[in-house]
Amino acid sequence: MTYCYVCPHRCGVDRAETMNSPNGIFGSCGCGMQPIVARAALHMWEEPCISGTKGSGTVFFSGCNLHCAFCQNYEISCLNKGQEISVERLKEIYFDLIKQGAHNINLVTATHFTEAIIASLQEPLPVPVIYNTSGFETVDTIHRLKNKIQIWLPDLKYSDDLAAIKYSNAPNYFNTATTAIKTMYKQVGPYQIDENGLLKSGVIIRHLLLPNMLENTLRVIDWIADNFEPGQVLFSLMHQYIPCGRAAEYPEINRVVTAEEYQKVEQYLFNSGIEDGFVQEDTAASADFIPIFDGTGLSLVDKDFIILYYKNIIMNIERTLERMKN
Repeated sequence: MTYCYVCPHRCGVDRAETMNSPNGIFGSCGCGMQPIVARAALHMWEEPCISGTKGSGTVFFSGCNLHCAFCQNYEISCLNKGQEISVERLKEIYFDLIKQGAHNINLVTATHFTEAIIASLQEPLPVPVIYNTSGFETVDTIHRLKNKIQIWLPDLKYSDDLAAIKYSNAPNYFNTATTAIKTMYKQVGPYQIDENGLLKSGVIIRHLLLPNMLENTLRVIDWIADNFEPGQVLFSLMHQYIPCGRAAEYPEINRVVTAEEYQKVEQYLFNSGIEDGFVQEDTAASADFIPIFDGTGLSLVDKDFIILYYKNIIMNIERTLERMKN
């Protein structure tokens, strides 16, 4: 019996092994222990130092410990759309992506599958591993991932704890996430970029600007400026919010961010002393950039069958050509 305390909700339940298991209990994440994946593919829409020229090898896990009302990946984070796979298949997926040219392996919202992640990374990969997270993490889980994760990619969604509870069911979010981010930084140190402009190790802190929540964003910027020196972490201010999921239930966030809101935040950022990072253009606020969660990259490919298939095609063509000669 294993009681789950892997995330700050600390549900303490004996989680089911799979979604169809007759035994066990589902906690805040709503998932069993076996990883559920919705998509595994090269992704070109991360920060330039992550996507590079060939793409980031993203593995989108289903389920989440936050269930943000406005999540752009709502169908997988809250509705658990995806396919259960084994740890062995997960490892194969990493190498499938690397063979396709992935600059890194990008684990998106994987905390509730920490046990499987640790098992899948027993052997080091030849590319950096990115842990793409909501920021709602425990120090214990971060410590357990030491030497397995080279790049931490946490959100710092809220400085406003009431908003965190209202929209994401995340009590004490700001203290929890900032403590986690400091722990991540202590683990990997100042960011390192190689000669090709690709991130080798470090921390990128992301923040999504929400409508009607300027103060929330300004306090996030203040915290980063107060706690990190230039050259230590990267900050990514995201301007990609569009109402998704259950955003329509909250009229105050059921719209895109206005140009005036973004300009105020951008100017505040430029005056903050934060020198290292990224800002998005307003064109990023589009559903066109939301991945299609159709199971891409999950199916096993029988390479021997494919080779035999094409050999037979070639053989038939050769026979046809031979008959034509005669």
